[in-house]
Amino acid sequence: MQSKSLFSTLVHGATLPAEAVIDDLESACWMLEDGDTAGQDWCAAEGYPGYTSYASLNDLQTRATAFADLVQVLDIEAKIIAEKLHWDLGTAQLQCDSLWVNILGEGGAHSGHIHPNSVLSGTVYIAMPERAGRLKIEDPRLPLMMAAPKLKPDASDDRKRFHYIEPKQGDILIWESWLRHEVTANQSEDPRISISFNYSLND
Repeated sequence: MQSKSLFSTLVHGATLPAEAVIDDLESACWMLEDGDTAGQDWCAAEGYPGYTSYASLNDLQTRATAFADLVQVLDIEAKIIAEKLHWDLGTAQLQCDSLWVNILGEGGAHSGHIHPNSVLSGTVYIAMPERAGRLKIEDPRLPLMMAAPKLKPDASDDRKRFHYIEPKQGDILIWESWLRHEVTANQSEDPRISISFNYSLND
């Protein structure tokens, strides 16, 4: 028997269709930040380094056409990654059931986490100045490695314990919701703007 590489973890990448779409989404993000007093209060109370609509708004698609149009793009990409994962969905449908804005100021970061109660999660990158922070993805087998030796410096990406992605403006990244990930600190003076989302299965 020949050697095989098993149990790969897929991160699906795509790009927003036009610069005008990015501009519309950025304007919509700032519109939310300006008017969402409940979100601002939550961020202040929780020490969030910027603004997020995560805890305050769950109807972004009705607040700006740009968000509704974005979900249509994400629906297509969600179907593509489901095909790549060889999922048999039967009669179930993938549904974007949460969408939220993140605006991180200088020094802002998101610690490691997963997205429970979802099957797919991801982020759309709206404003990514230089040194705005990377997406750090953790090998899901890490808690089981116990006495595993450290890796050589030239280890390939599929062997590393952590993988770093430096997103660009307009990028879309989607992964399975159980994949632990974090955002490293924004070292730019300019804000880092992104829109995160979850998909569940709707029978």
